[in-house]
Amino acid sequence: MVRMFRGEGVQKVDAKGRVSIPAHFRRVLEAGDPSWTEGKAPEFVIVYGDERRDFLECFTIDAANEVDAAIAALPRGSTKRRAMEKVFHGQSMPLTVDETGRIVLPAKLRQKIGIDGEAYFIAMGDTFQIWKPETHERHDSAVEELLDNLGGADIWTLLESEEEV
Repeated sequence: MVRMFRGEGVQKVDAKGRVSIPAHFRRVLEAGDPSWTEGKAPEFVIVYGDERRDFLECFTIDAANEVDAAIAALPRGSTKRRAMEKVFHGQSMPLTVDETGRIVLPAKLRQKIGIDGEAYFIAMGDTFQIWKPETHERHDSAVEELLDNLGGADIWTLLESEEEV
């Protein structure tokens, strides 16, 4: 069973762009990096995308390899493959977690999503996202509305529902 990212939190970002990855996220990054060994820094892939994307999406090496395989299975030269290659290969970069559990978010990525003093991390199962806290609050309102409309339904009810929510 693949370890999943779980949880959320706000982390400080210093003037050089250094930010701590939540400790429980680091364990998943380690488990999802086939070349990681004790004492070695885990690597991962951060996808930043174009101007339509206002968050950063982070993939373990294993998850990135799965996406790479799915892209490679598309017909060479197809519009869908070219679009996926642009976003997933061209608008992404590998990063390494340092020995203190931090990464350096490049200035380009911090500027793209407007991060200055804090970054909001949220687990998305097999990936996690990094947002400017205020931007995430605005985007999260649709999810909150959905949850309000469900009136306290439990997770199993939601998963078993055939309705698109």
